[in-house]
Amino acid sequence: MSRRRKGKMPVEEAVSAGGVVYRHGPQGVEVVICGRTKDGVWGLPKGTPSPGESLEETAAREVSEETGLQVRPVAKIGTIEYWFVRPQERVRVHKRVHHYLMVPVGGSIDQHDWEYDRVEWVPIPEALRRLTYPNEQEVVRQAQRLIEEVEGRAQPQGRRGGPRQEDRPAP
Repeated sequence: MSRRRKGKMPVEEAVSAGGVVYRHGPQGVEVVICGRTKDGVWGLPKGTPSPGESLEETAAREVSEETGLQVRPVAKIGTIEYWFVRPQERVRVHKRVHHYLMVPVGGSIDQHDWEYDRVEWVPIPEALRRLTYPNEQEVVRQAQRLIEEVEGRAQPQGRRGGPRQEDRPAP
């Protein structure tokens, strides 16, 4: 959908959904990040809804396609918004991206699709250093807090939830 303001570029509204996939590794909680060698961008997996698909379904499908992992959404993290311009089309885009916390239930990052050259499991501090955009860094911080809440509620005693390294799908 686009709207036009007098004397300005038309504005197009866009929606995507994606997520933060996590597991427990030897250095603590690890998350999946996706990178492109060509432009040096590291980001979180996300994509556009198909007709009739809920945002949670979109997030699970897109994360699976882009990472090669089969995932299960655990909770909604939140929504980020940003603007960018498509100069060839002379359009400003206002984008909202809905993020979900997810756990892997199968698959392998070796099976990721063509959109990214690299898909890696990294500890949260490394993800925060490597993610290109500050708003996605904040999504990972929110995910970290949510992991602590979700696992604290789920298992008040003993080992906390989430897949352990030995339970996780092979990289």
